[in-house]
Amino acid sequence: MKRFNILALLAITGWLGLFSNHAAAQNRIGFVSLDKILREAPSAQRAQKRIEAEFSKRDQELARMSDQIKKIQDNLEKNGLTMSETERNRRQREATDLGRDFERKQREFREDLNPRRNEELQAIIERANKIIRTIADRNRLRDIDLLACSKFTKCARFALPINNLANNVS
Repeated sequence: MKRFNILALLAITGWLGLFSNHAAAQNRIGFVSLDKILREAPSAQRAQKRIEAEFSKRDQELARMSDQIKKIQDNLEKNGLTMSETERNRRQREATDLGRDFERKQREFREDLNPRRNEELQAIIERANKIIRTIADRNRLRDIDLLACSKFTKCARFALPINNLANNVS
C-alpha cells in the first residue's frame, strides 16, 4: 500500500511538474478524504449506529462472559490453595470450558461483524464516489486541476479531464 501511495504521489508531482513552466497556470489540487467522510458524514454515523445496535446484545454477552471467566480465575488464584483438589480441578475445568466457549463466540461475533461492517462501508464509499462523480460531471470542480483521493475513492478515473492543463500548454 505504501508503494502505491508513493507511486501515486510521484505521478501527481510529475504531472504537476510538466505544467509548472506555464506562466499563467496556477495548479490547484482538490483532495477527498475518505477517512473524514467515514468519520463525519451523517450517513456514516447512521451506519455505525445501526451496526452498534445490531451487535450490541452479542457484545454485551461477550463482555459478561469475559467478566465471569475473570471472576472464576481470580477466585482460583485467591482460594485455590484452600480448595480441595477435586473442587480446584472442577473450577479449572469450568474456566477452561467457559474460555473455549468465549473464544468460539468471539470468533463467530467477528465473523458476523466484519462482513456487515464492510457492507456498510462499501455502501458509503460507493455513495461518496457517486457524489464526487456528480460534482465533477456538473463541472463544479472547474477551478481544480487535479482531484486526489484517499484510499478507496475512485477519483483518479475522472480527475484529469476536469480541467486538463495540457490544453493550455503552448
